[in-house]
Amino acid sequence: MTLAENYIYLASRSSRRRELLKQIGVRHSVLLMRETVSRPVDVDETPLPDESPTDYVYRITHAKAEAGWTRLIQRKLPLFPVLAADTIVALDGCIFGKPRDATHAEKMLSALSGRTHQVLTAIALNLHGNIKHRLSITTVRFRDIGKREIQATIASGEVFDKAGAYAIQGMAAAFIIEILGSYSGVVGLPLFETAQLLEESGIKIFP
Repeated sequence: MTLAENYIYLASRSSRRRELLKQIGVRHSVLLMRETVSRPVDVDETPLPDESPTDYVYRITHAKAEAGWTRLIQRKLPLFPVLAADTIVALDGCIFGKPRDATHAEKMLSALSGRTHQVLTAIALNLHGNIKHRLSITTVRFRDIGKREIQATIASGEVFDKAGAYAIQGMAAAFIIEILGSYSGVVGLPLFETAQLLEESGIKIFP
């Protein structure tokens, strides 16, 4: 296979990101990374002291793209580009990643209730150690959310692998008054920026 055949690896387990790549016709395979308790993770996603949301999401995405390329070499896989992504929610400069448990999810959703926040999704494409980046920042405004609604959203189970403890394509869609920016970026893969990055690297979309 060649780059002209628009084949990449996606360094993410997210089914949502896979669906979004499929939406723009990009052929890909999932490159599984280590995320289990029994084995060391490939990327430590702990924020650094006083790290800004932008610096954080760039750093983590870059690290994921590096780790993905290392994985290709270790496994002796064909060296096609590795696409990595990371999504966070930012409120008043604080980073909201995935909730640790139901209590943490409730705290996040309560903080977002009636407020405007930003969703940052960075993407990085690694080809032979040359890493290119893009960043999508979307502003989202929530209405006031009642305690019963928060508890129902948590009970649905959809909050636990989502930054900020919500999925825009899930129950939380009912909380959103306004969105300014990329809907797909909030889902987890901004398609405008992704298409730009892939095409600049010779990977065609809509083949």
